[in-house]
This record gives sequence, C-alpha cells and structure tokens, in this order.
Amino acid sequence: MTQKLSQIQQSGEGSSDVLPLISMLIAIVALSLAAIFIKLSERELGPFATIFNRFWVAYIVLRVWHEWESWRWPLAKLFPQRQAGLGPSHSAEDDAPESTPQTRRDQLWLVAAALMFWGCIALWAWSLTRTEVANSTLLHNLTPLFTTLGGWLFLNQRFDRQFLLGLMVAIIGAGALGFGDLQLSTAHLTGDIASLLSAVFSAANLMIIEKLRPKFSVNTILQWCCFWGAIWTLPVVLLTEERLFPISASGWGSVICLAVVCQVLGQGLQAFSLKRLSSGLVGILLLLDPVLAALTAWVLFAESLTLFKWSAFFVVLLGVYLAKSSETATQEEPC
Repeated sequence: MTQKLSQIQQSGEGSSDVLPLISMLIAIVALSLAAIFIKLSERELGPFATIFNRFWVAYIVLRVWHEWESWRWPLAKLFPQRQAGLGPSHSAEDDAPESTPQTRRDQLWLVAAALMFWGCIALWAWSLTRTEVANSTLLHNLTPLFTTLGGWLFLNQRFDRQFLLGLMVAIIGAGALGFGDLQLSTAHLTGDIASLLSAVFSAANLMIIEKLRPKFSVNTILQWCCFWGAIWTLPVVLLTEERLFPISASGWGSVICLAVVCQVLGQGLQAFSLKRLSSGLVGILLLLDPVLAALTAWVLFAESLTLFKWSAFFVVLLGVYLAKSSETATQEEPC
C-alpha cells in the first residue's frame, strides 16, 4: 500500500513538472510572434503607441476574464460535484479570484512588477531606434544571466554546475545567432546600454513575479502590469509620436493580436510557469525565442538560414536541455 502511494505521489510530481514546462514552451511560441505583430503595427504607429495599445487592449481582455471568473466561481461552490475527479489538492476555493490587494506591501510589489515589465519593453523599443537590431537582440538575451545572479543574491537560490553550464551554452548559442550582424560602434553606445538595461528589467520582472505567484493569480499580476504600463506609456506617446491609435483594420488587427497572443497568452503562460519553474530556468527557456523568430522569418519571409545558424540553434537547444535536466531547474510548491 505504501509503495502504491509512493508511486502515485511520484506520478503527481512528474505531471506537476510537465505542465509548467509545456505552458512555458507555448508561451515562447506566442512571444516569438511579437516581432511580426510589432513590425505590422509600426506601419501605422510608432513604437510607444504600439506598446500603449498592447497594454490597454490586453487589460480589457484580462478584466473581462476576471469578471467571468468572479461570476463562475460562486456557481462552482454551489455545484461542488463538478469538481469531482480533480483530486484532493484541487477545489473551488483554489480557483477563487483574489480581491484587490489590501496591504501596502502587496500593492508595492505589484506596481514594481509592472514597472519592471514596462521598463523592459520601453527600453528595448527605444534601443531599436539607437542601435542595430542584432546588437539590441544580443544584449537583451542576456536576461538569464541577470535572473541567475538575482536569484542567487536576492532569492537565496543555489544553482548546480550543470545548470550553470546549460546557461552559458544557451547564451553562447543565442549570441551566435546575431553575431554575424553584430556591429560595434560608439555611435550605438546609448542604444546598446538601453538594450542591456532592458535585460536587467526583464530579469527583475521575472524574479518579482516568481515571488508574487504563490499569493496572486496570473490574471491579477497581468492586470496590474497592463494597467500601469498603459498609464506610463500614454504621456510618452503624446509627447513623442504623432498617432495614438491605428487607422485601418489591419492596424487594429496587429495590435489586438499583439495584446491577446503575446501579452495575455504568452505573458500569462510565462507567469503561470513561474509558480513551479525557477526564474533562472524561465530566463534560459526564453532564449528559444530568437530561434523560433528566425524559423518563423524563414517560413514566412523566406529569410535564409545558414549552416552556422542551424548549428547555433542546436547549441541553444543543448543548453536548454542541460539546464532543464539539472537538479535546480524547478522549485518546490509553497505549502
């Protein structure tokens, strides 16, 4: 009997590892489409107007979703038999939407997550106007370095040699993807610094969300990020760009897809995975983003892929595999 219970427990632990990993892989696919939607949107809008519309459209979608959950949850309590088969660890109370954060500390952490996310996107968008795309992408992809360093300094995380080896291998592979187009110039220095700072902000956002996930739902965290992101972006758009909203159906389609696919689905699944996967591993998995983006450009825009780039893809995948199979890839569920 004890042996059977042990087998069931091990099976449950395995499935709890697989679901966040699958969610993260789907998130990466969704996030890799951002470059395409941004490129289409910027036919009509500037970079900050694109960000503004991404935020407010996503906030509306998330708010509607929240209201639906608020209406559905009381029904789940009235009909508990609908929860049958989900196991003893799952109940209607587990799905209950939180109320608005009551403590000042909770509010500050949520605003901090929003600020880090907004800073990441805004700095990266601005860097693309001051430096080459290859430079910006290469420096922005240093996010896992900062998540690992931050996890060690602030979250008391420890990483074994295999994880650190996978980290370095994956970063080398991702860097090799843009190495051929890399241009070193003092004229691009401000843009390069902004790209590097965007990686720091991205890492800080992942670590803060990792801290918030045991207490708040994905919807709550994303609502705060999108609401404050839209508030902070609006004055920047009004001061620096000519147009606030798209003027055509294709323009609206681009920003709506950017909001729903990349912000709600992509960022939502990424935040979901942070309840089980460490921010360091999530940062490494995000290095698959340029791989998928390059493959998408190859399929849709017939951009050539050399043998060198295919080799770089393999190196990234090898690094991700090494990091994921290490003992520090996942974190224990909070009790």
